[in-house]
Amino acid sequence: MERKLLEMQARALADLEGAGSLDELNEIRVRYLGKKGELTGVLRGMAALKAEERPRVGQIANQVRDKIEDRLNERTAQLKDVIRRERLAAEILDITLPGTVFNVGRLHPLTAVTRQIEDIFLGLGFSIAEGPEVELDYYNFEALNLPKDHPARDMQDTFFITQEVLLRTHTSPVQVRTMERTAPALPVKIIAPGKVYRRDDDATHSPMFHQVEGLAVDRRITMADLRGVLQVFAQQMFGPETRTRFRPSYFPFTEPSAEVDISCVMCGGRGCRVCSHTGWLEILGCGMVHPRVLEMSGYDSGEVTGFAFGMGVERVAMLKYGIDDLRLFFDNDIRFLAQF
Repeated sequence: MERKLLEMQARALADLEGAGSLDELNEIRVRYLGKKGELTGVLRGMAALKAEERPRVGQIANQVRDKIEDRLNERTAQLKDVIRRERLAAEILDITLPGTVFNVGRLHPLTAVTRQIEDIFLGLGFSIAEGPEVELDYYNFEALNLPKDHPARDMQDTFFITQEVLLRTHTSPVQVRTMERTAPALPVKIIAPGKVYRRDDDATHSPMFHQVEGLAVDRRITMADLRGVLQVFAQQMFGPETRTRFRPSYFPFTEPSAEVDISCVMCGGRGCRVCSHTGWLEILGCGMVHPRVLEMSGYDSGEVTGFAFGMGVERVAMLKYGIDDLRLFFDNDIRFLAQF
């Protein structure tokens, strides 16, 4: 039995040395180590051995199997290496050819500007609040001091779904929902970024656009606080030399109300074609929260005050990047988007 095992080992090793392909190696493996191979056949004869001989023969059989398997693995690795070298020698590889360039994605300019606005106000202690884009008439208008017969509703060109359900025309409903949820707790300091909808479509208007509105409610908040916050925002967004001015205006949900201008980002306030030679560019609206809005939201207007502001993200981005047509943001032209 021992002699048969050693003879089989010698034949197997010799066959492995003479194999010239991976297929031949696989045939040798099956011939000697397979379920019906020679080694298995020899081991079946161990039943006829004496009990004291079986351990020694079994040990030799294991050694024979290990030697054949080790040499089989070595020859497999050698032949694979030869095949790989032959393939490389047959290929023409020009290492001077340029590689494949993969375009790396980047943030859309509106996303980048929105995140910058959020970062500025988060640094001022505001938090981010969100609300539904399909809104109730009550939150979009009535709770903001715009009853159903108010003429200012006509300015917002609303998409109505039913008489009481609409696509929100501003993110101000988020302010109302937040105050209702938190009243009478103080302070409230939020910004509300998101998409809004109005029936406009030209070079400076889109049926869908983006706003960021802000709200602060607490005791002893004044117009000076509002001005200070917006001054910091303008300088961080457009540069430390940016100046702001407030012009009296009217919004039903704030009193007093103001439009905010910044010194022209193109000419630094000296006057140019972009600012119509005035040195100023309108950027947002703001004001002190109307007492009626505070009362409807659950706050005592005799005890607390607040300010609110709202800006169009597209407007900020157009000023920041010098873009003169709002529709470019939504055309998906790679040439335009690749500039940012």
